[in-house]
Amino acid sequence: MTSQIPESADVLVVGAGPGGSAAAAHAAAAGLDVVLLDAATFPRDKTCGDGLTPRATAELIELGFADRLAASPRIDGLELHGWGATQRVPWPAGRFPAYGSAITRMELDDELRALAVTRGARMFQGAKAIDVEMSGDRISTVTVDSPEGQHTIRVREVIVADGVRSTLGKKLGREWHRDTAFGVAARAYVPSTRADDNWMGSHLELRAPDGELLPGYGWLFPLGSAGGDLNQHSTGSGPDQHSTASGLLNVGVGALATSKRPAHMALRPILDHYARMVGDEWQITGKPARLTSALLPMGGAVTGVSGPNWMLIGDAAACVNPLNGEGIDYALETGRLAAQRLGSPDHTVQWQQTLVEHYGLAFSAARRLAGVLTVPRAVPLLGRPGIRSAKLMSLVVRVMGNLITEDDADLVARAWRAAGHVSTRIDDRPPFA
Repeated sequence: MTSQIPESADVLVVGAGPGGSAAAAHAAAAGLDVVLLDAATFPRDKTCGDGLTPRATAELIELGFADRLAASPRIDGLELHGWGATQRVPWPAGRFPAYGSAITRMELDDELRALAVTRGARMFQGAKAIDVEMSGDRISTVTVDSPEGQHTIRVREVIVADGVRSTLGKKLGREWHRDTAFGVAARAYVPSTRADDNWMGSHLELRAPDGELLPGYGWLFPLGSAGGDLNQHSTGSGPDQHSTASGLLNVGVGALATSKRPAHMALRPILDHYARMVGDEWQITGKPARLTSALLPMGGAVTGVSGPNWMLIGDAAACVNPLNGEGIDYALETGRLAAQRLGSPDHTVQWQQTLVEHYGLAFSAARRLAGVLTVPRAVPLLGRPGIRSAKLMSLVVRVMGNLITEDDADLVARAWRAAGHVSTRIDDRPPFA
């Protein structure tokens, strides 16, 4: 991290989460003068399930994280539970690795932003982009608020990766539409003797403490065994600066909602209840700690994702899977794709088209299905027979894990794209439009 914010940069990347850091790393490796900003000081925590799908794993390997992944938990698939049945479903084989992983966001984000710096990006922490000055329809300067005061940076291009709220995105006209499904989620950490498990746990039958069936699911992601203190917060010292506490699981609950069917859920008691419910099965040896929660735009439910010399990526562009809240893979991918577009004369139409080409069909179909799942009665109707079929659950994992690509030509992939085509034709507002 350098100390003095520069007067200019070829590329300003706002936000040093997985998407922003990946974009900065790719752009810097291509020889561009890159400045990476984040309002936080690293390492910092982030509300997330900490799970890495095979698609996210593939992107991390391309970034040069193969050795880091080899030292992290290997996740071979999902252990799905519901309605008295259990299915262990390996990650489907295909163009991605046949395994995933789990790394806390405190570790992953800090290591990714450090990678961007080693590639040549200049990193400034505790620096928030708060405004822009336009020259015609292009951003000419960005105003940055830092502990040393306000600064302006002259920019050629800007990649906006400042998360779900996207402060800078709003300044540039980004709007989040909540008429399609969005997510509410909470996560915590618990100690467990199953922290080295090779399976992610997922309970599709999520219930409130009073037994009410909820439109969501619960998860348990093993984070491996490493020394540390569960209750240590990110103060810049102690074990959280480097690793998870000894034998940790990430435990969380998520629910789907729309503006018509909001999720009126008290997340803390639901998460506590869920942790107790799975306590014996997952050998949990303590209470949930460090609980955080978040609201998630999903499925490209935003407009204003690009302009002549700027692009929104990752969570800022609502690139989050509507069926499970997964966003790390999309963040890493959109960071790479945006870096590849740098130097193009105008991103306004082309970046929106890029997002639509890569994610539009899947997002439209997935958020329509997610909308159905906000109706509690639909959950057991679909889930009870499905959980008893290994083949059907393998298909579900492939869809929910974002493991179908535009290059796949098998029957399932063609059917999923066909559903997307039908869905986009009847969308009131297609993804990113």
